[in-house]
Amino acid sequence: MRASTDNTAGLRCALLVLLLGQVPVCFAGGGPFGIDHEWSYDNSGIWARPKQQALEYGMIAFEVGGALWEGADTRFGRTLWQSIDSSAASGLLALALKYATSRVRPIDSGGDPNLWFKGHGNQSFPSGEVTLVSSGVTPLVLEYRHEDPWIYALELLPLYDGIARMKVQAHWQSDVIAGFALGSAAGWLMHSNPNTPYVLSVLPHGFYIGLKKSF
Repeated sequence: MRASTDNTAGLRCALLVLLLGQVPVCFAGGGPFGIDHEWSYDNSGIWARPKQQALEYGMIAFEVGGALWEGADTRFGRTLWQSIDSSAASGLLALALKYATSRVRPIDSGGDPNLWFKGHGNQSFPSGEVTLVSSGVTPLVLEYRHEDPWIYALELLPLYDGIARMKVQAHWQSDVIAGFALGSAAGWLMHSNPNTPYVLSVLPHGFYIGLKKSF
C-alpha cells in the first residue's frame, strides 16, 4: 500500500514538472531546477486574480464547513478533518519557508529567478496557495482513489492554481512545484494518521459528532 502511494505521489510530481516546463520561455531558465522563467503577464479570464481567490476561499470553506457538518464519525468527515490538518501544517511550514528564503517574486525581479534572501516583503517560495489546494485535495484522493479513479480529477485544481499564479507573475515554476510537493506530502502524512485528526483532538467532543447530528 505504501509503495503504491509513493509511486502515485512521484508520478504526480513528475507530471507537474513536465507540464510546467513545456511553456515557452520568456527569460533564461534558472532557479533550483533550472526551469524558472517569467511568463507573460495575464490577469484575465479564468486566470484572473479573483478566480484564484475564489478557489482558495472555496477550498477553505469546503474543508471547514464539510468537516464541521459531517464530524469525524463518518469516512468523508474524517477525511475532511485530515485535509484541515494537512492544510494547517503545510500552511505554517510554507509561511516559515517564505520568511526564511525571502525570494523575490517574478513581477518584482526583472526576470531574474535567482534573487533569494532579499529580506522583508519577498515571499515567493513556495507558493502558499498551491500548497493549500494540494494539501486539501490529497487526503480525498488517497482515501477514494481505489474505488473511484475519477477522484484524481481533483488534481486539476492545484495544477490550475499553479498556472494561474505564474500567469500573474506571482510565482516561479519551482515555487509552484515546491508548494505542490509540500501540500501533497502533508496530505499523505495526515491521511496516514490512524488516530483522531490533530486539529479535532483539541476541540470539544461535539465537533467529532458533527452538526448534522443536531438536525
